[in-house]
Amino acid sequence: MSNKSAVIIGAGLTGLSTAFYLKKAGWKVTILERNSVAGGSIKTYREKGFIFESGPNTGVVSHPEVADLFEQLPEPFRFEAAKEEAERRLIWKKCRWHALPSGIKDGVNTPLFQWKDKFNILLEPFRKKGDNPDETLGEMVKRRMGSSFLDYAVDPFILGIYAGDPSKLVTRYALPKLYKLEQDYGSFIKGSIKKARIPKTEEEKKATRQMFSIEGGLDNLTQALYKAIGEDSFVFNCRDICIYPKNKGFHISYFKDGKNYELDETKVISTVGAHEISSLFPFLNGKEKEAIGDLVYAKVVQAAVGFNNWRGIPLKAFGGLVPHKENRKILGVLFLSAFLKNRAPEGGAILSVFLGGVRNPEIVELDDETLKKMVMDELKCMMLISDQEPDLIRIFRHKHAIPQYGESTGIRLATIEKIESQFPGLILGGNLRDGIGMADRIRQGTQIANKLIGGVEEVMSDEL
Repeated sequence: MSNKSAVIIGAGLTGLSTAFYLKKAGWKVTILERNSVAGGSIKTYREKGFIFESGPNTGVVSHPEVADLFEQLPEPFRFEAAKEEAERRLIWKKCRWHALPSGIKDGVNTPLFQWKDKFNILLEPFRKKGDNPDETLGEMVKRRMGSSFLDYAVDPFILGIYAGDPSKLVTRYALPKLYKLEQDYGSFIKGSIKKARIPKTEEEKKATRQMFSIEGGLDNLTQALYKAIGEDSFVFNCRDICIYPKNKGFHISYFKDGKNYELDETKVISTVGAHEISSLFPFLNGKEKEAIGDLVYAKVVQAAVGFNNWRGIPLKAFGGLVPHKENRKILGVLFLSAFLKNRAPEGGAILSVFLGGVRNPEIVELDDETLKKMVMDELKCMMLISDQEPDLIRIFRHKHAIPQYGESTGIRLATIEKIESQFPGLILGGNLRDGIGMADRIRQGTQIANKLIGGVEEVMSDEL
């Protein structure tokens, strides 16, 4: 065991980001991964002239850490900014798509919201702020903006991000920036205006909010990290990983190729989902396991649908979201080839269609043929392609797709803090806290690495 070494459980984006910065600081890292490749939920496919993802499709440069990481990755890695089309979002209402308003004039004319709620939005800056820290997103939006804004703006937005239900998500955990706008400024609108006027540091300016992918597919990001870290740091196809405290560190055991392996380490970083914590750390007590394992994950089906020659509606948008109130069988459609380069043959299109979510978890259990028919029935109606069959269709199931930061979040975070305090050197990361997006994973990994590096440098300085 060494002051400058660590074991990381999981080779997803959090684990890779952590390992990248630890290695740069001269640390020895060992990454244990159950799959045969690095990347976690990020997986890119290249078939029949199409490039598509089975996990995340895009990211947003919402934290400076994203820009910092991308600047440090060598060629041939290339950041790909989304085209202008990605700024336009469509919402389904009454058998047709409508553009989500992008300004006051559009907001007045849109058929998405009721007239009384259009006035509610204008009066939003004058409403008092809420005093319930565990208020759900649905409660907050209805209180400040009105029910139609909740149904036709926030609900589809939450379906697109969380595949979730606004009435179950607690705002301060699920959308902390929105919560802080009300708490700090008393209003979403006033807060947004005042924040925009505050001068930004050079570091803050890096968080451009720009939507992105990576040229050739998102797995080029995880592969660039894998190569920068070095293949000798990875152990793939690990099974039954088990961690126990030992002396002032931890004993880690796992199986690989039918053999048992063991090692000791003073620092362990877990990046696995909440549902895996119990088996990974069997020494935790029942209440601790329950508090962490109580996290609900949305079950999602993603369908990649490709057309060599697109004959449907113009795909000049990021995609379309479907409010729960419209009672359709899909959550939304992403027009990937409309705003990213070389994702489909010239004149063709590749769509990502999403189904399931927390309101319809049973969909993930349907067989492929049933799901394909369900997807195509919806696309033929909603995208006006009744006479066209796809040239490619692939189905992907995710039973633990997206964590839902609901009312149990506070107890889970307090439990994690208590465990980390009780067992120094143990860090419980991953999407069970600190956000669900790619930018959140990069930021968390960066912060974990900086914390470890800073802690060791402080100890070494004291010793000297």
